[in-house]
Amino acid sequence: MEQFLASWVGEQSPPLLGTLEPSHSGESKVSLGPEAFRGEKADMPVLCDRLLKLKEMFNSKFGSIPKFYVRAPGRVNIIGEHIDYCGYSVLPMAVEQDMLIAVEPVKTHILQLANTNPLYPDFSTSANNIQIDKTKPFWHNYFLCGFKGIQEHFGLSNLTGMNCLVDGNIPPSSGLSSSSALVCCAGLVTLTVLGMNLSKVELAEICAKSERYIGTEGGGMDQSISFLAEEGTAKLIEFSPLRATDVKLPSGAVFVIANSCVEMNKAATSHFNTRVMECRLAAKLLAKYKSLQWDKVLRLEEVQTELGISLEEMLLVTEDALHSEPYSPEEICRCLGISLEELRTQILSPNTQDVLIFKLYQRAKHVYSEAARVLQFKKICEEAPDNIVQLLGELMNQSHRSCRDMYECSCPELDQLVDICRKSGAPGSRLTGAGWGGCTVSIVPADKLPSFLANVQEAYYQRSDRSLAPEKQSLFATKPGGGALVFLEA
Repeated sequence: MEQFLASWVGEQSPPLLGTLEPSHSGESKVSLGPEAFRGEKADMPVLCDRLLKLKEMFNSKFGSIPKFYVRAPGRVNIIGEHIDYCGYSVLPMAVEQDMLIAVEPVKTHILQLANTNPLYPDFSTSANNIQIDKTKPFWHNYFLCGFKGIQEHFGLSNLTGMNCLVDGNIPPSSGLSSSSALVCCAGLVTLTVLGMNLSKVELAEICAKSERYIGTEGGGMDQSISFLAEEGTAKLIEFSPLRATDVKLPSGAVFVIANSCVEMNKAATSHFNTRVMECRLAAKLLAKYKSLQWDKVLRLEEVQTELGISLEEMLLVTEDALHSEPYSPEEICRCLGISLEELRTQILSPNTQDVLIFKLYQRAKHVYSEAARVLQFKKICEEAPDNIVQLLGELMNQSHRSCRDMYECSCPELDQLVDICRKSGAPGSRLTGAGWGGCTVSIVPADKLPSFLANVQEAYYQRSDRSLAPEKQSLFATKPGGGALVFLEA
């Protein structure tokens, strides 16, 4: 069997497959020989097989052999939806699905990108003139985000070109973070080509910032878990400063992902960015109500920190300060004492300047209650009571209700799928990812898994025209996977 070397480029090395061997450069490497394919590493031959196929396709496409490969995983957010960009902790884990890129640096300054999926056309551009069109979320723009983020971080010009072949098995627009995985993969590719070093935290922060080149005003959860994930544990991801804490999930349960088959592209719609702006406006109105310096406030978490009160108390402040009827731009201006022009140019993002109503009360209620559920989830995992699965399931159910009713980021198919999952034996089920389509995540007792999968398959996928799209039908149990890696030819 052909061997590859896996390494982490950075200050720390994650637990890797096989036996760690420090290299002369000081970075940790590991041989992916046959000894890595035993026991729980049994899925490694699948990855090795993909690397070999990618190598063959690369050779056929570019007439040469890749110098290295980079992998970045997708993620499922177990709980903590739409709160990372408000400054609050989230609780994701990496999934086994990932983005793989085969790479060969070249002497020209041309960046050539190809994809194993024929639906995604080839693209080439000058490495020194990266243009990202926010109005068109083409697949290659996500690669360019990661590339440009590293380029700008180091202030580099006159960059070398490269040939890249991308292979992804994360269902697109499914809420499992395929786009962020591609941004992270591209960032690590660029870092490796340049021979530079960054910590995982620095790399995650750069990739989170650079994804905004495509117009998505996200937080940093997806990029953080892609780099900081470790096999066997979920992570509580906290922001400002960015840090990750292990969260041991209950051993008697599994998490099952089910794709609603409804696609939602964050960069192609205004839903996502409108929610980000509603949270920002809610934070400013709450800050003004409490006589804080509202013009400096951007996130709901900042209001809580400034006031020094609990999340439960923030919910009471929200009840007092905001009304449940939608706010017009004119009313927001009256509340803040600013002109419509100031609102549009100084607060709203370009793609939310034409929004006519903002639901500030509902969005703030969701964020503060969801932030509290994340902390409660972690606490229950630590205490591990006998009824842990039921307790965690109830928090997931509450999360879905809040996403559906307060944040309005569900859709009829997701609600139906969540209902089917609960009726099929899941104590808890919720949408995961941005919503408006994509996937659900359910907590399922391990002994009920076979019947659960069979029931959901029949009730959701076989009783409708969804059976016409088997390539989109994703229903699988997952366990926490590892983070981004670089593979070198051994």
